[in-house]
Parts: sequence; structure tokens; C-alpha cells
Amino acid sequence: MRTLIIYDSLHGNTKEIAEAIYNGIAQPDTKILPVEKAITDDLKDIKLLIVGSPTHGGTAKPTLLDFLKRIQKDSLVGIKIATFDTRFLEEKQKVALRLLMKTIGYAAPKIAKILESKGGELIVKPEGFFVKKAEGPLLNGEIQRAKEWGKSVYNNIS
Repeated sequence: MRTLIIYDSLHGNTKEIAEAIYNGIAQPDTKILPVEKAITDDLKDIKLLIVGSPTHGGTAKPTLLDFLKRIQKDSLVGIKIATFDTRFLEEKQKVALRLLMKTIGYAAPKIAKILESKGGELIVKPEGFFVKKAEGPLLNGEIQRAKEWGKSVYNNIS
């Protein structure tokens, strides 16, 4: 099965998660691309699309959103999708920031809605991976958790 992972990253944390997911899948027909190098033709002949971004103002970064807008309606029909983001752990934030996080949300669910609107079939709930601060690093154990998540997503459809 051909799998494509597309990610956007600001401080390198989401890139690390995307690479861990790629390593968790560990299949020769899996490709990973930063969104800056992705084109919509990369979506041809894939069976699984995994997309991730840092949470940036409650949604994905503009570069990823621009790429998603270029995907034609119904061009993801028959393609399984999974989404992820990097974010702060709510419990570790002050009350005001926790309230804001609950109000504006996270990138992964919004990415999933966009991909579903293009015909993709969401096969697992959107996943969040946690950073200590905006610049990182990732919380302990997140790389391993991402590897396991990737493997689980792939095994869910193969």
C-alpha cells in the first residue's frame, strides 16, 4: 500500500514526529515530504495520507492550509486519512491559556475536516503530540508514541 506523510513544521518538533511516524510504519512504499516540497500530484495512487502541522493559532500553519486548499474536491475519494499536530499539554498551562486552547482548538481536527471535505476517509481520531514550549523540545516519550501511532494507523488498514 502506498502511504504519504506530509508535514509542516516551525521549530522542528512536527518534523520529528512525522519522521517517527514514518519509522513506525517502516514500509518501503511510504514517502515523507515537508509541505514545501509537496505537490498535489503526490496524492495520486496513494492509499493512506497522513498530514500533520504544529498548532498555530488553533489551526495548521498557513503553508499547510494553502496546500490543502489546492487539493481538488473529491480527489481523496478512496483514500484513508489520519492527521496529527504538535501542541502544548493543556494541564501544564495557566488557566487563561487552557481556556483559550479549549476555545480555539488544535490543528489536527481541522486538518481532518478539510481532508474529509475533499473525499478522504478518516480512519483514526486526530492525534496530538506534546511539546514543552513552542520551540520544543517534545515531551519525553513522544517520539516513541508517534512511532507506535504510525504503526497502528498503518496496521489499521493493511
